Amino acid sequence: MSRVGKQPVAIPAGVEVSIKDDQISVKGSGGTLSLAQNVLVKVASNEGKLVFAPINESREANAMSGTIRQLVNNMVVGVSKGFEKKLSLVGVGYKATAAGAKLNLAVGFSHPVNIEMPAGIAVATPTPTEIVIKGADRQRVGQVAAEIRAIRPPEPYKGKGIRYADEKITIKETKKK
Repeated sequence: MSRVGKQPVAIPAGVEVSIKDDQISVKGSGGTLSLAQNVLVKVASNEGKLVFAPINESREANAMSGTIRQLVNNMVVGVSKGFEKKLSLVGVGYKATAAGAKLNLAVGFSHPVNIEMPAGIAVATPTPTEIVIKGADRQRVGQVAAEIRAIRPPEPYKGKGIRYADEKITIKETKKK
């Protein structure tokens, strides 16, 4: 059996989990998230913990039990604490401003780039060269961060562009005569 799938998911105080035939719903202070049930995984709730077990001994059911367990764990953490990604802008004149659900970027183009944030995602700019993306859904937070980074990815010669806060860019050496 999957080692990840064997571990139960603890449900913290203030988080409600409802298991139905077709979906698992998690509700907390950060919002409500739901996940479609998989036929290969049996989900049970006992004593404030969720337990995941494969329906049979097949390799697919074993792998899916660990996958579903981690997805539900991410939902529980998301509605209780939330997830965040930090981006930094490197380059002369590169700056970002957040206004409500919009992010305005000046990243070296002849025009400003305006991005509308999807529902459930909050954006903040503590400094003009930092972007903080927060939300309950880990996948959507990461996807929005990746889309913002793709507007101006870091280039390999000077390192200018939008990068993750913990990302290390390997700078290439310039051409020699």
